[in-house]
Amino acid sequence: MLVLPIAAAILASAGWATGIVLAQSPALRLGAFEFTRIQLVACSAILAVICSLLGYWSSVQWQHWPAFVASIVFGIVLGNLAMIECLRRGGPRRTELLLSLKAPIVGAMAFLWLHEVPSIPDLAGAGIALLGVIIAVFFGSNRKAKSDTVSGGYAAILFFGLVATAFQGFGFLVIKPAMLAGTEPVAVSAIRLLGAAFLISVVALWPSPSLRGSSALTPRLLGQTILPGFIGYGISSSLLLYAIANFDAGIATVLGSLSPVLVLPILWLKDRVPPNTPAVIGAHLAVIGTAIIVVF
Repeated sequence: MLVLPIAAAILASAGWATGIVLAQSPALRLGAFEFTRIQLVACSAILAVICSLLGYWSSVQWQHWPAFVASIVFGIVLGNLAMIECLRRGGPRRTELLLSLKAPIVGAMAFLWLHEVPSIPDLAGAGIALLGVIIAVFFGSNRKAKSDTVSGGYAAILFFGLVATAFQGFGFLVIKPAMLAGTEPVAVSAIRLLGAAFLISVVALWPSPSLRGSSALTPRLLGQTILPGFIGYGISSSLLLYAIANFDAGIATVLGSLSPVLVLPILWLKDRVPPNTPAVIGAHLAVIGTAIIVVF
């Protein structure tokens, strides 16, 4: 039933839109590495407990271990470090714009690697939705919003954003064969997080000041760091993995890339600054494109 993977991908977008707004402040205070390390360690422990309680470990197809390793190293560790650095420098709106490019990248990889060919209506809907995302974010800038400030050069923002996009997209797609073989998406998320938490914890042993948090870790800051991590790593990633496993990977990624549109009303509520006309037009196009995919 295609309604479920479509709904899962859209809900994943909503989760990432919420999480990336919540993540900006603690990421700025802790730095990209320490922020990512805390999120991975905490969220991997939470998902490991959930998988144990639900008995999902028995579903894991361990013969696909090379795909798990590649997904961990590129999709989570390198991809998310680049994403957090992009977020710190460019804010949630620009980060989401660059991450939306994950859809065509994953679509191309799925075509070349898995030989997935989406239908004409799906391609049309995906194209309209992606165009809406680009218009909403690229032309929907609102300089009055506190969350829209830039703290780094645009070249660095573009570099970190594109690296995050390519690595995260590869990390999701490479694991699809394991899920098609029967591995539960939540178990896939748990394995990816456990592996990434181990790697980043080993790296954290290196005595470098750049790997230490720039602010003292208080209980409040810890909670502000873990919450968006669980929303993104735990909930949204599992939902998108489910969608990718049960639907065309490229189209599922488009629907999982609607967070730049969904983040606009969240920033409106947060900063009390309404989105401008191009943002609203882009949001409508994204809705129309999604509707075409769902209906046809």
